[in-house]
Amino acid sequence: MDIFHHILKQYWGYKAFRPLQEDIIRSAANGNDTLGLMPTGGGKSLTFQVPALAKEGICIVITPLIALMKDQVANLKRRDVKAAAIYSGLTREEINITLDNCIFGGIKFLYISPERLGTELFKEKVKQMNVNLLAVDEAHCISQWGYDFRPSYLNIANIRELLPNVPVLALTATATPEVADDIQDRLLFNKKNLFQKSFNRDNLVYVVRQAEDKEQQLLNILSKVQGSAVVYVRNRKKTKEYSDLLVQNGISASSFHAGMPQDVKDKRQKLWTDGDIRVIVSTNAFGMGIDKPDVRVVVHMDAPDSLEAYFQEAGRAGRDGKKAFAVLLWSDNDKARLKRSVSVTFPPKEKILAVYEALGNFFQLAVGSGFNRVYDFNLALFCKNYRMNLMTVYNSLKILQRAGYIEFTEELQLSAKVHFIMRRDDLYKFQVANESFDRFTKLLLRSYTGLFTEYVPINEELLAKRMNASRDKVYQLLVQLNRIGVIKYIPSKKTPLISYTTSREDSKYIELRKEVYKDRKDKYEDRIHSVIDYGTTNHICRSRLLLRYFGQASSDNCGLCDVCQSMKKTELPIDVFDSIQQQISGQLEASPLSYDDLIIKLKKPQEDISKVLRWMEEYEMVHESGDGLLHLRSEAQ
Repeated sequence: MDIFHHILKQYWGYKAFRPLQEDIIRSAANGNDTLGLMPTGGGKSLTFQVPALAKEGICIVITPLIALMKDQVANLKRRDVKAAAIYSGLTREEINITLDNCIFGGIKFLYISPERLGTELFKEKVKQMNVNLLAVDEAHCISQWGYDFRPSYLNIANIRELLPNVPVLALTATATPEVADDIQDRLLFNKKNLFQKSFNRDNLVYVVRQAEDKEQQLLNILSKVQGSAVVYVRNRKKTKEYSDLLVQNGISASSFHAGMPQDVKDKRQKLWTDGDIRVIVSTNAFGMGIDKPDVRVVVHMDAPDSLEAYFQEAGRAGRDGKKAFAVLLWSDNDKARLKRSVSVTFPPKEKILAVYEALGNFFQLAVGSGFNRVYDFNLALFCKNYRMNLMTVYNSLKILQRAGYIEFTEELQLSAKVHFIMRRDDLYKFQVANESFDRFTKLLLRSYTGLFTEYVPINEELLAKRMNASRDKVYQLLVQLNRIGVIKYIPSKKTPLISYTTSREDSKYIELRKEVYKDRKDKYEDRIHSVIDYGTTNHICRSRLLLRYFGQASSDNCGLCDVCQSMKKTELPIDVFDSIQQQISGQLEASPLSYDDLIIKLKKPQEDISKVLRWMEEYEMVHESGDGLLHLRSEAQ
């Protein structure tokens, strides 16, 4: 057994790697810059965790997903692997202690958000670390052409200069060929090195249902497809409306969205994961890091803004390899909303500048100041004070982030944390002299490890339960111990954050460069039209449409999707049907033809041609003009 399989068995209990995992691991372990393109559920995290554990030193993992960061740190700690995380919202002291522990404390994995890479503190400390691998998760965020570009990812190239001999392993679930090339260029790969798993999912049946009554369609789907399900909706209000609808119809369900308290989210996620409830109805906040293999159906009640997002969310079905369904419920309203979303997602430039100006005033920040400052941000209060539309403000902040002026972190849930600053021998004397604090101090030390070396997340409710006291009593004890210098206590909070990545500018000097605004708006429109094509096209296999979008042009018809099923109703084999359809399209694209001329040119059985032609007419790909000639509709070409 080689070192990689030994680590896999020791820490995860698996005997074998999934397809492509081992190839990526060996490439990274051999010191090669590597891009791994693996669809959702492919086991990306193991590809950097295994080679990092096989070598001396620390692995730095860059990811923008704070919830995923916390989950992976917790999972590694459960496996007795030391891991830590740094992200917006931590105090300077917390960050300092964590970085020092990375240098001296044996931490094996440091998860860090991209905006933290640019700080002088991190750049100074990282030079003292023994780094064995730089892992970049959600690597499409570094590409200007990626669907979720983040300027802070550009800091990674600067970090590479400080770590000249450290290989980079970049990972993403969704990237077009253009984006894959751009990722490797921007991460300064020594040479192109792409490992790509096919986007094809043989067991996943893609279906688009034309539906004006989406609620009834949802109930029909869940009555026909048994097993665990995820239902995606566009806004928080709908999560409750649809989950209530399901419960009223005898289907166990619960809602989920980013605005819920963390303990509520954790509880609902566990109920669903354990199979105690069948359906989770959620915004796109649900799913990152979720690896439930037996999801039988994912239903999108509303069309997403990109096929990248759709593919990732739909791909949460059928990870066990058994048959599963990805259903998009489509109506004319979806098409209209998607077209409207362009102006909503890209507000006029003057409105974006007005938001930036108001933001500085909101924080009482003078022009020329604010660099690297982090502020709690009440979005609702800001909109009320300045009489601005919430979505205009939200999307303006996202554009200002891409332009490099701020970082906007949405609704960050920060746990309460404790760090003992009193030395152990002094603490013992303190406990003897202060009996009223003795029991609680012992409870803290029994409940958590590492309190003397770092800030440790604590659960105040759990401590209250163990003490048989109220949560407020625990809070008061923590505050008192903090005040007299025994501990440093950071209370829990939940808030969006704004970080200034440059000093505040006079708004007239704010530059929304072409690649930040116009080019991205054009790309966004292209993505919107790709979603509309997916929702309205009835003559091309759904799987082929998706695979073509991601650069796999040579794929065959899946034989399972709603389009392929409609082809099968002609009683022709799918490959025969597809061949005749392509020949008809080719002939009519060259020039309109009569039915008889078409039969002569194709040299195929007339009955077969008639079946395909009737199907093409039914789906409005072909129409007959008054002079009896058959024409190919332009959108069918």
